[in-house]
Amino acid sequence: MKNPPPIWLMVTLLMFPQVVETIYSPSLPHISQAFWVSFETASQTLSVYFIAFAIGVVVWGRLCDTLGRKKAMIYGLITYGIGAFIALLAGNFETLLLARIISAFGAAVGSIVTQTMLRDSFEGPELGKVFSVMGMGISISPVLGLMLGGAIAQNLGHLGVFSFLLSLSLVLLLLGQCCLSETRPQHLTPVPLLPLAKQMICNGQVMRSATLAALFNLMLFSYYALAPFIFADLNMSSIAFGYSGIALGLGSLIGSLINKRLLSRGWQAVTLINLASILALCGGVGVYLLQSSLAFLLPMVCVVQAFGIAIPNILSQALVDYKQVAGSAGALFGLAYYLMLGAGLALAGVLQNLGLVLLLAAGLTTLLCLLNLKNVTPVLSTKGV
Repeated sequence: MKNPPPIWLMVTLLMFPQVVETIYSPSLPHISQAFWVSFETASQTLSVYFIAFAIGVVVWGRLCDTLGRKKAMIYGLITYGIGAFIALLAGNFETLLLARIISAFGAAVGSIVTQTMLRDSFEGPELGKVFSVMGMGISISPVLGLMLGGAIAQNLGHLGVFSFLLSLSLVLLLLGQCCLSETRPQHLTPVPLLPLAKQMICNGQVMRSATLAALFNLMLFSYYALAPFIFADLNMSSIAFGYSGIALGLGSLIGSLINKRLLSRGWQAVTLINLASILALCGGVGVYLLQSSLAFLLPMVCVVQAFGIAIPNILSQALVDYKQVAGSAGALFGLAYYLMLGAGLALAGVLQNLGLVLLLAAGLTTLLCLLNLKNVTPVLSTKGV
């Protein structure tokens, strides 16, 4: 690749969707009070966010192939900024929901465009190593997001959070315009989405990977959706919830480092995902038993460690057979798992029980792995790792 994108900027942009969501999470109790809505209603903004995010993944992924990677990124960041500005001016909960939808739609570029640019620029073992670095960046996102969000929400309320998000989008817009180069292959011909979607739906490996990605993300983001209210019930502040990001971030970072180490020793992706599923299930049991006290954070660390191990393997290998249509295939893959994630978060909002959500999600990942072993078919190809 003649002009590979700066890795530091790729890490920053891939972290962007998770950081802006975790910054928002500590403000949920403040939003509940400011707009006179229940905890359940306030937490539903997360499920709405990810459904809109899924739609954004498809649109920006498609624009990756038609307009180019850089233009898609810039337009997406502008869209996010518009949503953050509307949220800042929202006078009722309905307007806030609209703002969240626009923000989510724009934030999707940080996921789909960044991954597409990486797949353009790297392949084989090098791509796996790059995604392991991305995984470490994602692992510290909760630390940055929850600590910043907790401090801002405690001192400035939800309006301070929205002001920060607007400022962040402007900074990233400037960096993207100045530092990003175009990575789209010169002779790329966009393919029709419908035939490609049918082909991917019939690909068991792709759909299994999408389901696993959704379930591991559900375990992480259900914490952001439900834990603020657990802390509120324990009479703890938004800042205290923000500090919990340190434990989670360290856990995810340790998981990413373990993943990188085991990959270098020749472990296969399927084995690592099986390991992560078992670890997540153990952590889910612990959270379910301890969520009436702050001790639930200890098993929650096991859950985020599992996330740090599993996600890099899923993302780096899920679309190895679709490199020539990376933008469109990535868009459809993202649509599938973000729609599943949005539905899972909607269910989590109804259940309002973090431990139960984790048990269900981890149980399903473990079941998928067991069925995969029974069929003697790898969840993910390890070719090129």
